[in-house]
Amino acid sequence: MVDRQRVQNVTQGLRALQEPSLSIIRLSEPISAAPTSQRSSDVSSSAFDNPSPASLEADLSHYKELFSKLRFSYLEQVTKEKFLRAIVGDPPQIVEPAENFELEAQLASIKAVLKEQKQYVADMVTELEAQGRELCRRYETVTLQTKMLDSLPVQIEGMRETLEDLRRQNRAGDEAMSDDPNLNLPLPATQALVEERMVELEELDMQLKSLQQALPRQTRVLEMEERELKVLEQERERAVLGAREAVGRKSEGSGADGLELRGRWLKGVDTGLRGLLGVQA
Repeated sequence: MVDRQRVQNVTQGLRALQEPSLSIIRLSEPISAAPTSQRSSDVSSSAFDNPSPASLEADLSHYKELFSKLRFSYLEQVTKEKFLRAIVGDPPQIVEPAENFELEAQLASIKAVLKEQKQYVADMVTELEAQGRELCRRYETVTLQTKMLDSLPVQIEGMRETLEDLRRQNRAGDEAMSDDPNLNLPLPATQALVEERMVELEELDMQLKSLQQALPRQTRVLEMEERELKVLEQERERAVLGAREAVGRKSEGSGADGLELRGRWLKGVDTGLRGLLGVQA
């Protein structure tokens, strides 16, 4: 609250300083003609109300032209007046050549002093222009900073409201703590956990890619095993069917069936042939 009051006081002080509109023309008004008098020149009078660099430059050029004309008229009038007085005077004023030389010497010295004064004035004008530009830059900077300062209280209030909202959200988050400890970790620990999970995810992606590459080969092996399993299933079914038929024939007959008799005969023949040939079983 104290900071806000200080900002308001500073803003009011800057506004009070900016209220009087100062300009070179207005500063020259007390030593110029009366305010009610009309200007004899044809320069726009709006420069008094809204001065600008362009209008000031136009006024300066116009005044220089007026003073040049006035100087020429003054010299012409004074010369004519002195010439007439010298002619019609009683007695007539006669000037010797020596006096002319002396006056020319004085005029030369006066011109030299005038030239120095002109150079001094020109240097002063240059310095004043530099100072004017610097003051103009500072004025623009102060104006911009004043505008920014005017917007600061609103921005501060907005930031305070945002801070309060964040604090309320933080308190609400502390009250609604999750049972999962990973969800209650601080930011650095959460970032470390996220990085660890990312590494595990990359490893799982690599394993998945390797399994996808081995999948066609495993599929071919599985198809071959399925074909072999089908063949074995068929053989098993034929063996089971033969065994069932043998069991059925054996249960129907009183003794050995034809298959058993054939086996005995083949065994006897094999034993006889081995005996004749002397081959051990």
